[in-house]
Amino acid sequence: MKIVGVIQARMGSTRLPGKVLADVGGIPLLQRMVQRARWAKTLDAVVVATTTASADDPIRELCRDIGVPCTNGHASDLLDRHLQAAYETDADAIVKIPSDCPLIDPRIVDRVVRIFRGDPGRWDYLGNLHPASYPDGNDVEVVPVSILAAAACEATLPHEREHTTPFIWDQPDRFRIGNVGWELGIDLSMTYRLTVDYPEDLELVRQIFAALDRPGAAPFPLQEILAFLYDHPEIAALNQHLAGVNWYRHHLNVLRTVRREETVLFEDA
Repeated sequence: MKIVGVIQARMGSTRLPGKVLADVGGIPLLQRMVQRARWAKTLDAVVVATTTASADDPIRELCRDIGVPCTNGHASDLLDRHLQAAYETDADAIVKIPSDCPLIDPRIVDRVVRIFRGDPGRWDYLGNLHPASYPDGNDVEVVPVSILAAAACEATLPHEREHTTPFIWDQPDRFRIGNVGWELGIDLSMTYRLTVDYPEDLELVRQIFAALDRPGAAPFPLQEILAFLYDHPEIAALNQHLAGVNWYRHHLNVLRTVRREETVLFEDA
């Protein structure tokens, strides 16, 4: 089974334009993201999926410079963009990783993908978001390409096309849904925000990399990030007012959402 990590990236962010190439300690944010994702031992490849727009030429140029494959697809139909990335890389399953998560811990990616690989054919969707427990910014969603193709054929609502996976995980009566909870048995999904959508998020990420990054060493883990933020509450406070802000808020009228009892939950695996 070939499993490919797909990092979705474009320059046209509405809240923080150009954030994927923002400077983080002398290295573009997207490059930081790719570097961390490539440490995941369970991924056969990592690819950046951008758009066909000329505005995203800088992303293609960066990908060439750092030697990561880059595919081009629809600007707002990310469901189709992920499917095209899967086809172009001959993937059997893809791992959806947003480009605004430069602090993602590859160990968490490995934990989710290892469970997926451990029981081939069991899951139509396996992630760590339903219900969420890890701090925001460690999103991992694994989908077989056959299921992704079915969603691409049938999904019609704008949020289903834009956010790639809701058509699948919002139908637990049809699809086999699994969720990987934090093995520590705690929930910090609404407490810490390690994703980048606003200037405050970017500043927090810069501060963390400046303090913890060790060039050439394995990526610093989530526990080290949390310990740093605990020891430096003034840095943790930079984006505390944004904790819990996400795209779900704008779609609560159409999302049925998956209840805890409707998914197989892994916490001790």
